[in-house]
Amino acid sequence: MLPAPPQDHATPAMTGPRDSGVPAPRAGVEWPAPEPPGSDSISPKTHLPTDLPGTDSGGHPLHPGTPGAPAGVPASGVRLDRPAEPEEYPLQAPDPRAAGETPGPEQRPEEHAQPATTCVACRAGRVDSDGYCENCGHAQPRERDHMERESGPVAAVSDRGLRHHRNEDSFALGHTALPDGGPATLAVVCDGVSSATRPDEASAAAARAAGDVLLAALPRGTHPQAAMHEAIVAAAQAVNALAGEPDTAREHDPHQNAPACTLVSAVVAAGLLVVGWVGDSRAYWVPDDRDAPPARLTEDDSWAAQMVAAGLMSEAEAYADERAHAITGWLGADAYELDPHTASFKPDRPGVVVVCTDGLWNYAETAREMAETIPADAAARPLHSARILVGHALDGGGHDNVTVAVLPFPAPPQGAGSA
Repeated sequence: MLPAPPQDHATPAMTGPRDSGVPAPRAGVEWPAPEPPGSDSISPKTHLPTDLPGTDSGGHPLHPGTPGAPAGVPASGVRLDRPAEPEEYPLQAPDPRAAGETPGPEQRPEEHAQPATTCVACRAGRVDSDGYCENCGHAQPRERDHMERESGPVAAVSDRGLRHHRNEDSFALGHTALPDGGPATLAVVCDGVSSATRPDEASAAAARAAGDVLLAALPRGTHPQAAMHEAIVAAAQAVNALAGEPDTAREHDPHQNAPACTLVSAVVAAGLLVVGWVGDSRAYWVPDDRDAPPARLTEDDSWAAQMVAAGLMSEAEAYADERAHAITGWLGADAYELDPHTASFKPDRPGVVVVCTDGLWNYAETAREMAETIPADAAARPLHSARILVGHALDGGGHDNVTVAVLPFPAPPQGAGSA
């Protein structure tokens, strides 16, 4: 069931107490803006995400420890996303760290690489037009086994990992201009639910639909949080449509299991950081000043998160349980209902936003671990930093597909808060 237009509650300027009764600004109204230069030094300062959590689509605080947070909201359904996988596949995806630091003009990340003429397995055989080695017979890596993209200041890397036979993650990046000419950047990351049919198609459809909506809505002046809600709804509709395709598209699906995926997205625009998600993919805030606290900006739709929210288990106990990664929210026709979560933040200093699937955060789960893993110059080298994070997951075992996008958040204008 698709929801009505958003009742999201933005965190307006994050310079004072939150009023959860005020709906998010709609198109055509003024967005929260940094304090003007020369504002009085004793006026309330812009808060860090860790100082004042954002609100979800229902106006509730995101973190269970926040007063008034709902405890133990019953799940609308649970999906186990851990089908059996063989120990190793014979041909692993290429290591992203083997790529050059910076792509030259002759090989931009946006461009598709030409098919290899030499087998990546035996290093001797010629690859035929069907993608198989004429010498050893190995299938060559598919395009989605390893993907890298840049769009303006934002970059992303996606890798199949070392255990999965295909990459079921997908992403979309973009940068555009707001009506006042200011820049806006966005990233959408989707993780296909492996226990569903055609999860790779679900993640690709969701990422494409959400990215298209954001790139269309932001230049029209739609508030980023409202645009984020619209993008998640569009992504859900795109995934739902896959379940209605002809039987010929589901020939390997005797039980008609609907395609499904999770989604997490971030937008940086006009001094705001807006995140949206459904499922257990995450967004993290890492300030350039590593002495300042990092933060996780999303709360998982998962069994583990519900156990922690209900006070039944500690976070360490919940995530150590074999049921931890059972998700309670996803995009797909068999989802009981769609509950898009959105939150708006206004950091008072520069940093980066890390948007990723659990293929990465399983190896850097806390905000502090993520901050220790990403390079200190991440804002200046987002593609390099995304490669490093993917490499960290591969070094940890690469048990899942891993996808990460890195979005720089620029320094607020002078007088917008403490630096």
